[in-house]
Amino acid sequence: MSNHPAPIATTTTASEYRPIAPSAAVAAEVAEILFKLKVVQFTPQKPIRLTSGRLSPVYIDCRMLISFPAERARIMSLMAAQVQETIGQANDVVIAGGETAGIPYAALIAAQLDQPMIYVRKQPKDFGKGKQIEGLLKSGQTAVLIEDLATDGGSKVNFLKAIRYGGGIVSDVFVIFYYNIFQSALGVMTQNRFNMHYLCSWADLLAYASREQLLPAEQLASVQRYLDAPDSWTA
Repeated sequence: MSNHPAPIATTTTASEYRPIAPSAAVAAEVAEILFKLKVVQFTPQKPIRLTSGRLSPVYIDCRMLISFPAERARIMSLMAAQVQETIGQANDVVIAGGETAGIPYAALIAAQLDQPMIYVRKQPKDFGKGKQIEGLLKSGQTAVLIEDLATDGGSKVNFLKAIRYGGGIVSDVFVIFYYNIFQSALGVMTQNRFNMHYLCSWADLLAYASREQLLPAEQLASVQRYLDAPDSWTA
């Protein structure tokens, strides 16, 4: 399955693929939850290497949310509303979770919307039937991909290719947190034909932190310098 054929065409034109922001009220509410649960971690002295390979003085650990039922339920409710608005009255839309962080959130969304679910491995299994997708994906079925977070969107491409190779039609990715700071992200979305729906971004987090005076001015300024030039930032 490593040699994927050309992705299945969709009805969306290239110019339409983009990040899709939440309302200001939703973004502020999610930012508050992320700070409250210490999902936001500032580590300027010990930079974190992101999935994209870039170094960052800040880290967002959205996996933490699975341990907090009330906050998890609220965020999943907000994401489910985004998914419902996107798919409308369509029936039999499969909710896909990306290995591993997206799987629990996809399960919660699928249950809330009463839709079928699959999950997608990063690579096909090297034993058994060698499957990359677990669950039933029907040919021509519409799918949406659920993940916890996205930096520039590049890590989602492998999942999207697997769904399309399996016969699914997918053009929408939903994440709790999207960095929304990398110039390359729009190109990734356009080239791979998907929209990035999110609940909160770095701009939303910094606006909330500044408004609530959660961080010293020096730390806020330090993070802002990173967000202004993330590709050239060094410790």
